[in-house]
Amino acid sequence: MNIESFAWTPTLLATLRDVAEAAGAAILAIYESGDRLAVQHKADDSPLTEADLAADRVIRTQLAARFPGAAVLSEEGAPEADAIDAAGGHFLVDPLDGTKEFLARNGEFTVNIAWVRAGRVQAGVVHAPALGESFWGAAGVGAYRAVGAGAASPIRVAPPPAPGAPLRVLASRSHGGAAQRAYLARLPQPFVCVGAGSSLKFCRVAAGAADLYPRLTATMPWDTAAGQAVLEAAGGVVLTAEGAPLRVPARVRQSANPPFFAASCAELAARAAEVL
Repeated sequence: MNIESFAWTPTLLATLRDVAEAAGAAILAIYESGDRLAVQHKADDSPLTEADLAADRVIRTQLAARFPGAAVLSEEGAPEADAIDAAGGHFLVDPLDGTKEFLARNGEFTVNIAWVRAGRVQAGVVHAPALGESFWGAAGVGAYRAVGAGAASPIRVAPPPAPGAPLRVLASRSHGGAAQRAYLARLPQPFVCVGAGSSLKFCRVAAGAADLYPRLTATMPWDTAAGQAVLEAAGGVVLTAEGAPLRVPARVRQSANPPFFAASCAELAARAAEVL
């Protein structure tokens, strides 16, 4: 792959979607086997299953075949293999985002693959294997959703809520905690909570089904990059509390994301940040 001339097109995005869905098929084979799932725990006490590792193998193999020469940094990869050129671009991968949702068998886990260059996400795909949903998008190309074998449909963020209308806020099922509850209690306008797991929260905003996803507790860049790509391609934003676009650091494994606000527009994200 000629990294210097690499540009995303609908065809290349479809290829990236194929990679994510192949990994999703590997996850589903384990998810639906009925076998008791063996769980390991990583150094940060987060769970790791065979499905995480199987998806990682599929993604690495397929990216090497379909995007030869492109660097890959995966959550489940060995740190010593993270030889990436931040300026030249690389794939940032979470083979199974939402392992807690996977273990709870609620279906709201995803495969996340993003293309990152110079700290900015430029393209991404989020695939939810158990739900049969895929979301993908790239800057300058647009964002799309497909269910099962159905045709792809363009998606776009919703307009800001009318005055007095409740704000549709996404709350984390597994990681919100006391910080999330305290934040929601301070919101100055009426709101309703919309439930979604893993990176699907970004995608619900991108598809117009929600308005705001405030994230105050820790995440890592591989958790968020693909969803951010989809949301930004659909016309939304992901901003830090200071109002800057969320960026991917050069040292991904050593740098958790700051609190951020994923929203349908910058004005809404800025108002949400003021509540802090």
